Amino acid sequence: MKKILLVEDSKEIFPMVNQALATISELTWAKSINEAKECLESTKFELILLDINLPDGSGIDLCYKIQSSDPSTPIFFLTANKDLSQKVLGFSAGADDYITKPFEPLELKVRVESKLKKIDQLNESLLNLKWKEIEIAQSKQEVSINSNDNTYEKIELTALEYKILTYLAEKPQHVFPRDQMLNDIWGENVYVYSRSVDTHVSKLRKKLKHVSHIIESVHGVGYKFIPTEL
Repeated sequence: MKKILLVEDSKEIFPMVNQALATISELTWAKSINEAKECLESTKFELILLDINLPDGSGIDLCYKIQSSDPSTPIFFLTANKDLSQKVLGFSAGADDYITKPFEPLELKVRVESKLKKIDQLNESLLNLKWKEIEIAQSKQEVSINSNDNTYEKIELTALEYKILTYLAEKPQHVFPRDQMLNDIWGENVYVYSRSVDTHVSKLRKKLKHVSHIIESVHGVGYKFIPTEL
């Protein structure tokens, strides 16, 4: 379940928000900026609901600080302040949404749910790497190669072969020296001959069959991944 932080000093607002989001999130309540900072130090939240007028400072200032250290965390202002200048300040501070009180619990749920869904979709798309020859679904640790009829055929790789492939695929066209691959994949404290890289890459290429050319040898140096963009 998603973790959401509510930064709000009103005792009446917490049960409303908690009830609205109960089916989609685990809600943590901070009644001040200092409490919010303590929560943020110990927990990673998927979304933050933030009031502007708090007993120990401004929610807009806190929004600036959160965005400077963790810009990927969405922030919704949940406030009674309807002034346009405050809305402008809120969005300028990096807020993703601005909801004014009183609010409809169902609307809050829909807005939060929509934002969380978009984040999940974005994260999933970043985890799935796809080119003309090959598709790597990192969320499932599955690899498929393009057959002659443009359908993708799943192939089975060992854990080490998968690690080598994803290591190369994260930086297409980049040349990886053998020694760097040894340190990054096997570890600096593991003694392995540099030619072991060649052995494992050779096995990986065999499993890639007719698309094995996407892993190219760089004479005297190492390897690079050269897929075709879709």
